[in-house]
Amino acid sequence: MNLRFLGGAGEVGRSAILVNDSLLLDFGMKTANPPQFPVDSADPDAVVVSHGHLDHVGAVPSLLSGNRRPPIHWTPPTRELTLTLARDTLKLHGGTYDCPFTEEEVRRVTQVSETHGYRRPFEAAGHEVTFYNAGHIPGSAHVLVDDGETRLLYTADFHTDGHRGSNAPASRTNRVDEPLRGQRLVAGTTARPEADVVLTESTYSDVDHSERASIEDQFAESVKSTIWEGGTAVIPAFAIGRTQEMLLICEAHDIPCYVDGMGTEVTKMLLRHPEFVRDADALRRAKSHARFVTGRDGQRKRIADQNTAIVTTSGMLSGGPAMTYIPEIRDRPVNKIAMTGYQVEGTPGRELLETGSAEIDGRVMPVAARVEQYDFSAHADRDGLLAFLDEYRDTEILVNHGDRCGAFADELGDAGYRATAPGIGETVSI
Repeated sequence: MNLRFLGGAGEVGRSAILVNDSLLLDFGMKTANPPQFPVDSADPDAVVVSHGHLDHVGAVPSLLSGNRRPPIHWTPPTRELTLTLARDTLKLHGGTYDCPFTEEEVRRVTQVSETHGYRRPFEAAGHEVTFYNAGHIPGSAHVLVDDGETRLLYTADFHTDGHRGSNAPASRTNRVDEPLRGQRLVAGTTARPEADVVLTESTYSDVDHSERASIEDQFAESVKSTIWEGGTAVIPAFAIGRTQEMLLICEAHDIPCYVDGMGTEVTKMLLRHPEFVRDADALRRAKSHARFVTGRDGQRKRIADQNTAIVTTSGMLSGGPAMTYIPEIRDRPVNKIAMTGYQVEGTPGRELLETGSAEIDGRVMPVAARVEQYDFSAHADRDGLLAFLDEYRDTEILVNHGDRCGAFADELGDAGYRATAPGIGETVSI
């Protein structure tokens, strides 16, 4: 089996791996200015997509330009999330170099789409492919690829439920008075299919996440205190996965909240696929608990004056309704901005955390409101990665999707693994 790394090697973003010159795993874009896309062109016989985040699906419609019509295989939520992101990219960047596809190519996606559930093998470009729940976001998948000689496990992005052991049951409802392990939205992965080679992500290979229950309790207590003191809490959150996690937390802790931005559409969509979330009833309760913002003129400014929590995109303050809420609440110390995800260097969210000011709509604004950051990551941390890979000690390991892939591969080597970190554009025979 030959693997060519068109993106995602030694970096986070634009994941794309070409298998045997015929089967493409993911085709994402890297958020930057300007955006970055996979290197070289790809003309696969089939495409398999692991999950619906921009760094894995952002450039998929461009594969359907001209006469090219490769079938695209994914889970039902991943299909819908990809289309949602593609339409948003067209809305923001259509007709510019920052958007590598047209509206017509997005329309073609629905014509070539083939959806699959977990643990149900299917054929793609002469390979047998099987999806396993990766525990990252709804519909996310480990991808097992078998070409008849070699079995490759592409972990893609994944999350575990901590250190319960693979046979321990996961709590489903996770109300406040019950033990919390992992995310509320999706159960952590327990799949460990047999493989000859594992291509693993390494995003948080040097980070140990704090206990999820502790993070959630701190977050809930902080937001409640802000509301009790007469303030407003703005909670920037990624539309896919993180917004729904925040709604579940707000409902479980009885925090009044609004939800705004693309996350509203994604929340409604996920409820159409209840089998891909941990507890569909809990998500329905969370949706009913929150008040959805329509975006009518003046509505957001009125909401910003209320003693409430507002869960809104963009998670890094680089666009979306957050650009309305932050200027409205920034000048009162009783208010709060609770960041819920990693802030990439160069984004307004990162600038706000480091300097207390942020560029909003072209203006640098000092922020008197309290700013806090919480680690609600949907990726496995160092312990989670090592616990997962412990099942594959006699297996060749390839490391990608991280900014220290080489260092992590060396650390695995020191621990007795056969591990390497391919580079962008490199072809590896396994």
